Amino acid sequence: MSQVEDFLTDQEEQFIVDAIIQAERNSSGEIRVHIEEHTIKQPFERAQEVFQFLQMDQTKNRNGVLFYVGVSDHSFVILGDKGINEKVEAGFWDQTKDVVVEHFKKGQYKDGLVKGVLKAGLKLQQLFPYDEDSDADELPNEISRG
Repeated sequence: MSQVEDFLTDQEEQFIVDAIIQAERNSSGEIRVHIEEHTIKQPFERAQEVFQFLQMDQTKNRNGVLFYVGVSDHSFVILGDKGINEKVEAGFWDQTKDVVVEHFKKGQYKDGLVKGVLKAGLKLQQLFPYDEDSDADELPNEISRG
């Protein structure tokens, strides 16, 4: 098995998907988690490519958030779209990343991603509250792989 397949169990993945659903429930924001083995590019550059490939830059309010994990590279990036980045306070993504990385260092990958996703979700709820007349789940909630 590859490191990507060993990174999370099926049950752990479901916990993360459930956290994404919960985080998006009261917001128009969209959160995705992408996991891949290795990239020859800088992690931020690769996260930008994945962001576009997953069409996260196509949401109505430009409020998508990507959690990018490079397993064998030990890389992690949180990438927010223009709409959320214009509203979120300075340092928020770094604080969120610190929460995730703290758990990653202990091998608690599921816990780190769940906590990070829920933290991002709370911020999305604050800045982009759900409007039942115009909001729809624009992107899939499952974890993508590269």
